[in-house]
Amino acid sequence: MILASPHRPVRSRWLSRTVLAAVLAANLAPTWAEAPRAAPTANFGGVIALREAYLAPGFWADRLPDPDRVILDRAAIAAQNARMRAEDGSIHDLRTLPAQLPRAQVLGSIQSLSTWPERTLYGQDGKPISDGQRRETLANLALDAIPAQRPLQYGLVTHRAALRAFPTTLRVFSSQGDTDIDRFQESALFPGDAVAVLHESADGRWLFITSERYSAWIEKRFVGIGDADTVLGYGQHGPYRVVTGATAFTAYTPEEPRVSRLQLDMGVRLPVIADWPLEKTVNGQQAHAAHVVQLPVRDAEGRLALIPALLPRSQDTADDYLPLTPRTLLTQAFKFLGERYGWGHDYDTRDCSGFVSEIYRSVGVLMPRNTSAQAISPALDRIAFTAKDRKPTRDAAVKELQVGDLVYIPGHVMMAIGHIDGRTWLIHDTAGGGWIGADGTRVQAHLNGVSVTPLEPMMASDTVSYIDRITNIQRLRPQTP
Repeated sequence: MILASPHRPVRSRWLSRTVLAAVLAANLAPTWAEAPRAAPTANFGGVIALREAYLAPGFWADRLPDPDRVILDRAAIAAQNARMRAEDGSIHDLRTLPAQLPRAQVLGSIQSLSTWPERTLYGQDGKPISDGQRRETLANLALDAIPAQRPLQYGLVTHRAALRAFPTTLRVFSSQGDTDIDRFQESALFPGDAVAVLHESADGRWLFITSERYSAWIEKRFVGIGDADTVLGYGQHGPYRVVTGATAFTAYTPEEPRVSRLQLDMGVRLPVIADWPLEKTVNGQQAHAAHVVQLPVRDAEGRLALIPALLPRSQDTADDYLPLTPRTLLTQAFKFLGERYGWGHDYDTRDCSGFVSEIYRSVGVLMPRNTSAQAISPALDRIAFTAKDRKPTRDAAVKELQVGDLVYIPGHVMMAIGHIDGRTWLIHDTAGGGWIGADGTRVQAHLNGVSVTPLEPMMASDTVSYIDRITNIQRLRPQTP
């Protein structure tokens, strides 16, 4: 939960449950921490203090004095995003990249990610990854093939695609028998995401790319290469549709498999072909019951093309980003409730930092990809904590949490949703979870998905609470001079 993947600095997501207990137990409680007290008997679903009513966004919105208060309007969000691009080093402005990248820059970008870990890794069969598999994977980096000057290419992602630490589909794990968290899985990109292509693997099947929020390897078959104006201008002008559900899908079409039942995740924005005659068919289906959107595809030579596709009106989409209000944040967060936890957006789902960033993406707010970057972003209104911050300071900050505030502990992020009976409640995408049970021992839950829990009883180890471990709280507020 708090250590990094062994081949890079601290990452944003929780580690496997088998590693969790040992890692957290090694962290000694601060001297000011009180001994944990047994919490009340677990309630709904075995989750401490949970009531079934708490699993509905309306329950929390109805408790607010002004749930439809606009936190930031469209102009303020645009200013916030400009601040994020200007001040946060984890955000990459693709428009500012030079036409030619020097070898040292490309090599440095790849090596900062694709460094083989020193610890033993295991395959899905439980056997250690062999030296042959290691050599083959490293050879596929093709580092010797990077030219002195690499001409920059641009592309659009055509299908939800994994971002990988190495150019391989090989799944590797930290321990035998725990195959839930693939250590080479980094993140994912969605249809319409723009990328800059920096390098190609030796087997020609992978591209090393930089997107707005991440640099990693992506399968070449999911990227259409086009000119900069087309790629960077895609979806920048209306009309368009914004995906406001956890996911939406294009219509099934055997005539054009490239855009058939395509998964579109929350916050994806697609341009609409507004002048398409509604009686005219799109891929064998009349258009009147759908929105005709323009989607990127890749031809046989890898070139980018934009073609029409149907996005049924039954899918959860809107003609603009949703208003940034407490009610919206609650509604959007609860659309993921019960979704399986997916490390690095594995399983076609998401992890804790992807969860919160996609909630905010549906209102048009740009967030860094990983919690390690989100937690310290200078573009957000940050409250930082150190080991010197004692319990009263932390408790006071927790009591002041507002809907939508993001609470960070090492390797994890949670979103505040409200206060009831002296407890602060959160929604978060978690691989684990635990609290002190009625018998005084720690209950290790396997929530393994988007869950609602109280903050105060949550324990990172037998002696250290989540509140003890808070490193940062981030909040979006109107900017003042």
